[in-house]
Amino acid sequence: MADGHSHVFLGAAHEQSERRTWAVIWLAGFMMVAEIVGGLLFGSIALVADGLHMSTHAGALLLAALAYRYARRHADNPLFTFGTGKLGDLAGFTSAIVLSMIALLIGYESIGRIFAPVPIHFTEAISIAFLGLAVNITSALILSGGGHHTGHGHDHGHTHDEAHPIATERGILILEIFEDGVPPRFRLRAASGPNPAAATVVIETERPDGARQRFVMVARDGYLESAEEIPEPHAFTAHVHLDGKEHPVVFEEHDHAGATVSHDYNMRAAIVHVMADAAVSVLVIGGLVLALVFGWLWMDPLAGIVGACVIASWAYGLIRSTGAILLDMNPDREMERRLRQAIEGEGDRLADLHLWRLGPGHLGAIVSVVTAQRRDPDYYRARLARFRALSHLTVEVKVAP
Repeated sequence: MADGHSHVFLGAAHEQSERRTWAVIWLAGFMMVAEIVGGLLFGSIALVADGLHMSTHAGALLLAALAYRYARRHADNPLFTFGTGKLGDLAGFTSAIVLSMIALLIGYESIGRIFAPVPIHFTEAISIAFLGLAVNITSALILSGGGHHTGHGHDHGHTHDEAHPIATERGILILEIFEDGVPPRFRLRAASGPNPAAATVVIETERPDGARQRFVMVARDGYLESAEEIPEPHAFTAHVHLDGKEHPVVFEEHDHAGATVSHDYNMRAAIVHVMADAAVSVLVIGGLVLALVFGWLWMDPLAGIVGACVIASWAYGLIRSTGAILLDMNPDREMERRLRQAIEGEGDRLADLHLWRLGPGHLGAIVSVVTAQRRDPDYYRARLARFRALSHLTVEVKVAP
């Protein structure tokens, strides 16, 4: 975050995602050619139609792959003020629009077939649906790579320090850093039994650069608490001195960006495309089997209507998520709260805060602080250093009257 810092705000797995997308494009392209050629050779219009549908599938994935490639090649282009990290979000938004149009088309065709049924070649249609399902499942597995999901993310939108048990002659003690709505301080309590006296406990922190600081403990209601606030960042070894013995405890700060910050929406859009195709294939198979067994010809168009609704729902969620990013909406309210807490914990006032997403796992922030102390922007940069998702930080300091 110093001067001259990089403006490359691509996702951590950008190149791997690009390779997986191209692999699926080749798979979809091969199936498209095979179905169209096979349909023409064997006189199957259904096979030709599915091949043409596969072409739209390949086209949507091609959009995602080209977005990955363009963003990577132009990542250092100074014309992009905040890098090319949001190009994937733009591609995801475009793919969502295409998905919504596909949903409308499927719904329109399905409603038309309810009122004007067409003859169905069940054996051929079911075989093609199973083939399409196999291709889509394979495509989804390739794209996911074990690390992407189409549903809600499971990232935690907060920063935390874990509680550490300490085995002593007095029993098990628990040392933690407490900062829920208050300045961060050490808290020490007994896992069971009475707490040690404040006068017998001294905590000394040792940071990676060798800097040390001692903390005086004060007795509270049911625990001991350090009188001094713990400076940022909270990455150090805490030496707990008790009864003439030293107990080292290592604290490693964890910064988990929220789901909206971490998601690669270009990849998510590609996965939604293949999952939508797979869902439609399952519904089509069910509708065709019921129509074949019971003669319910209306089941086939009904399955199409249900599939259109499912695709429309996924497209709407993707449009909302990517549209919010493109409009620079606040991507993580919990992150905003913790930024405010980190700035105002020492009596300063946060006059203005802008937080937006630059790319997968990267945030930009503009912070305006009003303070009565002699503090420069570097002071606040240090306080916010633990928020590793802040890839581009601008700090303005105003002296209070």
